[in-house]
Amino acid sequence: MVASQIESLSLTQVAQQTRRAASQLAVLSTEDRNQALNAIADALTQATPEILEANQKDLDAAEQDGISPALYARLKLGESKLQSAITGVKDVAKLADPVGTVQINRELDQGLILQRVTCPLGVLGIIFEARPEALIQITSLAIKSGNGVILKGGKEAINSCQALVKVIHQALSNTKVNPDAVQLLTTREEIKQLLALDRYVDLIIPRGSNSFVRYVQDNTRIPVLGHADGICHLYIDKSANQTQAVEITVDAKTHYPAACNAIETLLVHQDIAATALPSIAKALIAEGVELRGDTATREIIEAQPATEEDWNTEYSDLILAIKIVDSVENAIAHINTYGSKHTDAIVTQDNTVAKMFQNQVDAAGVYHNCSTRFADGFRYGFGAEVGISTQQMPPRGPVGLEGLVTYKYKVTGDGHIAATYTGSNPKAFTHRNLNQ
Repeated sequence: MVASQIESLSLTQVAQQTRRAASQLAVLSTEDRNQALNAIADALTQATPEILEANQKDLDAAEQDGISPALYARLKLGESKLQSAITGVKDVAKLADPVGTVQINRELDQGLILQRVTCPLGVLGIIFEARPEALIQITSLAIKSGNGVILKGGKEAINSCQALVKVIHQALSNTKVNPDAVQLLTTREEIKQLLALDRYVDLIIPRGSNSFVRYVQDNTRIPVLGHADGICHLYIDKSANQTQAVEITVDAKTHYPAACNAIETLLVHQDIAATALPSIAKALIAEGVELRGDTATREIIEAQPATEEDWNTEYSDLILAIKIVDSVENAIAHINTYGSKHTDAIVTQDNTVAKMFQNQVDAAGVYHNCSTRFADGFRYGFGAEVGISTQQMPPRGPVGLEGLVTYKYKVTGDGHIAATYTGSNPKAFTHRNLNQ
């Protein structure tokens, strides 16, 4: 559906159309959905100049509006980021179909068969700030999993989003997927309306700032998948390989500081601090990182004083808070107090300490001797991700296809009635698992 047609409809009508298209999409074959994804990837490749031109318009406008460096980095698409997103679409097409999987196949009694089968959620509502590549990732995952999607990008990315959806619609028009399965909203007022559509939208996925995600969580009855904070930690243990410690710290902080999986706090064991911190600080400063440290840290390296607020802050920028701790137990305690349950890592050659850290840190991702930047659906082999969830209930961490399907119970009998299995002489169930 083109923008002019959407504008002539109420948002409820748009959601109804999306739901109808999603119902059609849900029953398409795996091959049909994969063909649609490959068509999108080809169309995006061909339209790369047009898409980058639209993105540049957004970047120019954002600069004039004084956008923050972190948000500018998220907004900037660039050819490499676009190519990575296109590769992700192709990778999603290669993944196993998450729809129609028989999870349970059980005989309740002779001729009475229970199956639990995966199926699409229905309609996804995706609200994101900047990050135009998120539109590509989420659309591909939605189509693969048989879901319709209503997208609402931030005003700063409006030209990019419109260009992308235009290309996607053109690609889908030559496939069996109804283009109405992918809708784009363009005004801020529509966010509140979207959050009220609990009859038509089955899951909301917000991607943006802490305050934005919290707003979404507080203003809808629709289930929300996402995280409000990305306060990630790296702990350098006393038995760490110091060369690894430097390289991992620099990567985790500077590879993409605006990302939610970049570290915001570095914890260093006191026994290694005097030798490790100077090398780490030198490498970070060379990358333009501002250091903030506790008193013990500032006795070893030059840094701005760190306050209580620093331990609670997601900078999304080239700023790093540093604290010296006297044990792995205190490092774990700090992380579980101030962390956002996103991703935390330890550098150590002591596998016993690593095991303790990975078992006791309460986070969706807990890493040993590697950068927190691996917390990503593409890097996990999910093809792409709809977002990262820090909630305790699954799905947790980077969410790919498995987070976009639910299941239903199908029971087939031959005139069976429940009364047969109750009363004074009830018949027994067999409850026999069958080959799937």
